Amino acid sequence: MINNIQPVILCGGSGTRLWPHSRQSLPKQFVPLIEGKGLLQLTFERVKQMKLSSPIQVVANVEHRFLVNDAANFAEVECHAILEPVGRNTAAAMAASALRSEKSQLLLFMPADHHIPDVKQFESTVRMGVDAANNGAIVTFGVTPTSPHTGYGYIHAPDAGEKVRLVDRFVEKPDELKALGFFGSGEYFWNAGIFLVRAEVLLEALSCHAPDILKSVEEAVGQGRAIDSGLMLKEEIFIETRSESIDYAVLEHFEEIVMVPFTGAWSDVGGWHSVSQLMNSDHQGNCVKGQGYCYDTKDTFIYSPLRPVVTLGVENLMVIDTSDAVLITTPQSSEDVKSVVADLKSKQIHQAIEHRHAYRPWGEYDSVHEGAGYKVKHIKVRPGGQLSLQKHQHRAEHWVIIKGLARVHCGDQVFELTANQSTFIPQGELHRLKNIGDEMLELIEVQSGDYLGEDDIERYSDDYGRNVNSKVFN
Repeated sequence: MINNIQPVILCGGSGTRLWPHSRQSLPKQFVPLIEGKGLLQLTFERVKQMKLSSPIQVVANVEHRFLVNDAANFAEVECHAILEPVGRNTAAAMAASALRSEKSQLLLFMPADHHIPDVKQFESTVRMGVDAANNGAIVTFGVTPTSPHTGYGYIHAPDAGEKVRLVDRFVEKPDELKALGFFGSGEYFWNAGIFLVRAEVLLEALSCHAPDILKSVEEAVGQGRAIDSGLMLKEEIFIETRSESIDYAVLEHFEEIVMVPFTGAWSDVGGWHSVSQLMNSDHQGNCVKGQGYCYDTKDTFIYSPLRPVVTLGVENLMVIDTSDAVLITTPQSSEDVKSVVADLKSKQIHQAIEHRHAYRPWGEYDSVHEGAGYKVKHIKVRPGGQLSLQKHQHRAEHWVIIKGLARVHCGDQVFELTANQSTFIPQGELHRLKNIGDEMLELIEVQSGDYLGEDDIERYSDDYGRNVNSKVFN
């Protein structure tokens, strides 16, 4: 137990290398990849087992605040969120956290998307860095390499016979020859991006080496507004903050940086090859998650949770199937998915950003089908969940209840619907839907109109603190 440490989870990544399962609207830390759980939930559970200080602090994008709350609820932990209107990298995120903490507080910064199954060994490693952090050092934790990996940054920390090593330098992702040399030297470690530091030490370092970032974040924090149990940073200020990683902004200039080696199992789950290595393979080297069927197939990974995917007469492939996009690549090329997604975005392929399946604070929906002038959704509303009071200028809606008990507001009427009953919401009519039963409310929504975008919503009232009197996503 090291309960004098404040855990801070950095949850701003987009995880595009895990496309199409991970997308901007639902990044990898929220996607159920391991044991049916998202990586953020697993991180919450790891922190809970370590018995660190509570509540847990989380820095996340405001669009994901309900996903953060869900993950915390599933893990049965309390969290306070610092909500960013836009991502501005780790220097700004860590500055915001330090500004929201007592100056003498030890802060343990952890990415939300790492898989560290051996909690006790991780806790023991963190404990080794406490004295150095209390004495004014920035402590980082280097993962002992298990291969000459070219996809990670490295920390050069020569052995001085101590458990805590002085950091000589940080090294960018190397080519294969350099990575092989790093792996054999015993002096280079994978940079996990995990840090232990006193709040005042971090703020002083930022003041010295990145004063513009610190000043901007100070103003964004000072003018932020309370939301739920956390803080929403002032958008107009934070959006102008320089985006830079803590490595470039501070660590390359700060003198007293030490590293504690971590020898346990670790993965940043950075790409599909990393995911495949977390799973068992058969005698042909095939690894299947979901409904994959391999015939005359070798060394192939299939990820298909929704429908059967069959491979025949192939080898050394990775097949990732989702409801609206499929990726076929090789382990060697899987690290390049990020650049492919960027190109798809430039071509305005909406699957590069948005999932067909979307989560909302009241529940979720799946866009089942759409065509010219119509769209069909399968909507689920949690018990007690209520959509905002809203209307649409360009579409009408027809609701058919599949399961549960709904209360419908439509214009001046208020009425209840149960399974096999339906109603019509005319274009431009003020309306609202609430689940007043004890089970999940499920319905089919058929939209019709000349424009069916998610921004055709004028919100007038909302239970979840979302903006009203503006066109917004629901």
